Amino acid sequence: MATRIEEDDDDVPALSAQTLAALREFIAEQRDTEKEGTGEEGEVALVTEDWRLSQFWYDRNTAETLVEEIRFLSDCSQPPSPSVACISCPTLYAYLKKIEPDIPAQILEFDKRFGQYGEDYIFYDYNLPEELPLALKHSFKIIVADPPYLSKECLEKVTKTISFLAKPQDSHLLLLTGEVQKERALELLNARPCGFRPQHSNKLGNEFLLYTNYNPQGRLGGWEPTL
Repeated sequence: MATRIEEDDDDVPALSAQTLAALREFIAEQRDTEKEGTGEEGEVALVTEDWRLSQFWYDRNTAETLVEEIRFLSDCSQPPSPSVACISCPTLYAYLKKIEPDIPAQILEFDKRFGQYGEDYIFYDYNLPEELPLALKHSFKIIVADPPYLSKECLEKVTKTISFLAKPQDSHLLLLTGEVQKERALELLNARPCGFRPQHSNKLGNEFLLYTNYNPQGRLGGWEPTL
């Protein structure tokens, strides 16, 4: 609700310019808070997409579907709750921490706004695919990657990052990228497309797929049949 200042009432004391400016700033912040709270219940608030960084957030159904798969993989792992690496997919990280806060996760992201997540945040530039803390090497059984660009070069470099992070055996990869990367995803990562179609809050012009390097069986719509 907006606050009005009555200027023509002699009984109302005048506000100093500094106080008035502070009041207006407070009112603006309250309006912003009200706008952020108008989303559907269960949605996770995210920072604004920066299209210059090729940022497109998943819609709620996509994020929750991915979290459900991570929960399944985590429950099947020995020991349970292995760490999850979220490469350039902050939407997933935010939903994962809300829905499954006990599953440890790291977010690797170029955008330093995500430094708000504290020690979970690792600065990541795909052009420097292996310039990461040595402690992360071969330490993840579950990796989710969403390369920011649909170029061969980008996928090749992200592949190096995945190899750096993944445990040598028994690691699970979920890759979200365009349909145009289908042959490269198979060649570089042995990842095949699933029937489930990821969607974004802002629709993309390119066909977007979910690939895995393991057979999800009946989950995620299963692997698409090969021709």
